[in-house]
Amino acid sequence: MKIAVCDDETKILEDIKGIILKLYPEDDVNLFSSGEVFLGSGEKPDVLLLDIDMPGMSGMDVASKLAEKETDALIVFVTAHDELVYDSFKYHPFAFVRKTYLQDELSGVLKDCRLKIDKKNKHYVFKTGSETVSLSLDEILYFESLANYLTIKTKTLEYKTRSTISGVESELGKNDFLRIHKGFLVNLEHIKTVKSDELLLDNDEVLPIGKSYSEEARRVILKYMRR
Repeated sequence: MKIAVCDDETKILEDIKGIILKLYPEDDVNLFSSGEVFLGSGEKPDVLLLDIDMPGMSGMDVASKLAEKETDALIVFVTAHDELVYDSFKYHPFAFVRKTYLQDELSGVLKDCRLKIDKKNKHYVFKTGSETVSLSLDEILYFESLANYLTIKTKTLEYKTRSTISGVESELGKNDFLRIHKGFLVNLEHIKTVKSDELLLDNDEVLPIGKSYSEEARRVILKYMRR
């Protein structure tokens, strides 16, 4: 994994690099002392560990510039100021790490980054009509069963293919897809809130949770949200 670390404190840069390489010696870690230096480098990391509060160009300024470029980098804000976290939500960071808990929190965040990147690199391939379509798993919101067909829903499109929801569940169940109803298999990554009988996705669609699936679905979803 290619990781960039941007912070104006030399000690923090070295501490973060040390933690990463102790966990993942094969990772490519590059250090940057300011937002200006990072943006000027043309670096395209898989993960960017970014200090929110830096002199000159702040971490939020850097995130705003990256949004204009539609980068695929996962942004992890690193901060000593918890109160700034809420201001940073609009930049859609992947995670946060507190400098006072760097050793404890960074390892879990790096693990989640690897899972996210792995999921993005995996694809579900299917036929719809005369076309063969390949979707990365993180694009897929959910599968809906309609007799002998499935509807595959993304944020912008939906597809129909001849298949069964049980077959897809067997294929994708280990990739954070969860059966919540006899007719729905949902991508855990896209769940925003969960209730006893329904859940809300990040595109504001509401899906039902079947009674026989409710207890297990809520347990798995809450465990996923807390990780």
